[in-house]
Order: sequence, then structure tokens, then C-alpha cells
Amino acid sequence: MKRIAVVGAGFAGAVLARELAESGEFRVDVYDQRSHVAGNCHTERDDKTGVMLHTYGPHIFNTSREDVWDYVRKWGTFEPFVNRVKAHTARGVFSLPINLLTINQFFGKSFNPREAKQFVANLGDASIHEPSNLEEQALKFLGQDLYQNFFRGYTLKQWGVDPTKLPASILQRLPIRFNYDDNYFNSRFQGIPTDGYTSIIKNILKHPAIDVWLERPFTSSDKIAYDWVFYSGPLDSWFNFHLGRLQYRSLVFERFDETGDYQGNAVVNYCDEAVPFTRISEHKHFAPWESHESTVCFREFSKLAEPDDIPYYPLRLADDKELLGKYVELADKERGVTFIGRLATYRYLDMHVVIAESLDLAKLLLENVGDSSAWPTFSVRPQ
Repeated sequence: MKRIAVVGAGFAGAVLARELAESGEFRVDVYDQRSHVAGNCHTERDDKTGVMLHTYGPHIFNTSREDVWDYVRKWGTFEPFVNRVKAHTARGVFSLPINLLTINQFFGKSFNPREAKQFVANLGDASIHEPSNLEEQALKFLGQDLYQNFFRGYTLKQWGVDPTKLPASILQRLPIRFNYDDNYFNSRFQGIPTDGYTSIIKNILKHPAIDVWLERPFTSSDKIAYDWVFYSGPLDSWFNFHLGRLQYRSLVFERFDETGDYQGNAVVNYCDEAVPFTRISEHKHFAPWESHESTVCFREFSKLAEPDDIPYYPLRLADDKELLGKYVELADKERGVTFIGRLATYRYLDMHVVIAESLDLAKLLLENVGDSSAWPTFSVRPQ
């Protein structure tokens, strides 16, 4: 049996480890420097209140790939959950994504879909033909009022840079709707595991050919003991930041407890730039099938990741992409290593995409089990 090291016990590493272990061809060691599996999806019961906490921020599983949906439900029960985000603005609290109810309430109208579409079209800046950044994208399609109240302040806080420096594509994740659908996601399948995400990943990793090593950092010098390494940590960290640091955003959470119901919803975004945090999450609302007298809330602050911070998502400004290209060149010279997941491929990825990519990668690896020269450097090449 070939010896395989998987670095990182989040979904990317766990799914791949399980698929390789089940083939009977590999013995897999899974390493994680934290004291728990599941990475940033980690969940745990709060000792004080009994509420299931999303320790590193809210995670709502959603996908339109039926094979991914079927896969995660092999390892635990999922309850239906629709994420209905609210936006706290200087002009009141509204529904997100911006939809027909938002438009009618914000402007004091009673439009039908056709009327609302025409109204918003007239708000847009017709002088912008090809938006070159997020701000231009918003102004072209939404106009000044909606942009200033819902997007500008939140974007500044979330990304730490002026919206004119961010790509227009970011706004496409939150399209405007001309009906009353306030489901944050468009995916066919949506839910949250009854026993939390950590339970799901623990079950994935329960296999006689898998050993899990927690609180065990793994560096490039450790690869000599293995036939192949699958690495899901930060790409620049693998190379000991030899060319400099790629920029990631990190999050800071400020917990506060209340009795009863604090905000009546799982997630409320705070869009005003004057409010220092980006959102408040009330975690008992992520499990509406449970009942708790007390409640646990987290204010969420975004910041640039410093060396000792947990990286959450890549910034991907122009300088970052240039540096990324240089690290990709280094990675292509590595032998016996495949870079997987969000951090190692320096992309903004949701859980379902990470799982799908690990399943697809495992299929490719097993089709070429006797020819490791066909194994790729990256699960998906970063761009």
C-alpha cells in the first residue's frame, strides 16, 4: 500500500482521504495543526447554553450537484435550512438579497415585478458600459441609493479596500431579484447537519486505513516519508513564504450571550460603514428544530490576516495574483505534492465546491493509480 499524507482535516482533505482509503490501495495519514477536525467548518455544543456553535462563522450547506448532496448525507442527517439574511442599514432593516420586497420597502412603493425592473433600470448609471470594478458594477445595475445603503460600507469592512479596487465579479454573487424570493442561495439542495459539521467529518475520517494526527503541523520537509502529499494549507506557507506573503482576509468574533431571542434571525448584515462589525450571527437560529432559552451571538469583524491569524479567504488583488503566479511556478516544480482546497489554490470556495473538487480529483487519481505521473499539481489550477 502506498503511504499518503493529507494535510488539513477540513472537507477538502477528509473527502479525498476517505476516497483513497476505500480503494484499498493507500494508507492515509491526515494531519491538522488544530486540536479538532473540520477546519473552519468546525461546530461544537456550547457548554453553557447547549446551542450548536459555528465556531468560525456561519456555514449553510448548499449545492445543486446531487452527487455532492447525496455524499454529505451518507455521513450524517441534514435538516432543511433556508438562509434568509437581513440587512441593517441607515434607512432601516431590509431583506437580502435585494428583492421585490426590499425595493418596495426601501422606496415606499408597491411595484409588481415588471414595474420594479423598469424602476431599477432607471436608477442605474447608463454612462457605465463595461464595469471595471465592483463599484461600477453596482452603480450600473443598482444606482447610487441601493449601492450606498447596501453595498459600499459592507464591502469596505469585509474586504478592507475601496470597492473600486475589487473586481466586478464579486457583486455577481448577490444578484438582485424581481420577486419576493429572499432565499440567500439559488441551490437546489440546502441544509445544516443535525449534529454539526464536525460530526460529519469525523464520520468521513472513520476508516481503518486512515490515521488522524491533530495538533501536528506538517511542512514540506516532512514529505520525504510519503509516496504523495495532498496539501490544503496556504500555498505560500508550503514554500515558507519564500517569495512573500499572499494576502488573505481573517475574521474576529466577539461573543455575547442573551436570554430569549436577540435578533429574530440567524444572520443580520450591518451595512453602514460607521458600524465596525460586518454582521451578527445568532447561532440557535441555525438549528430551528431545537429549543433553547438562552442565545449565543457573535459580532463578526473582518481584517487582513497577519502571520498568527487564521486565513479565511483570499484577497486576490492585482499584486496578489502576480505573486500567486510565481508560487504556481514553484509548485509545478514540486514532485509528489498536489495542492487542494481553498487556501492552497488561493480561491474563494464554498463547502460544496471543495467537496465536489475532492471527489472529482479522487476519481482521476484512482483511474491513474498505477501512474502517479498523471496526478496533477493542483486539484484545480488557480488563476
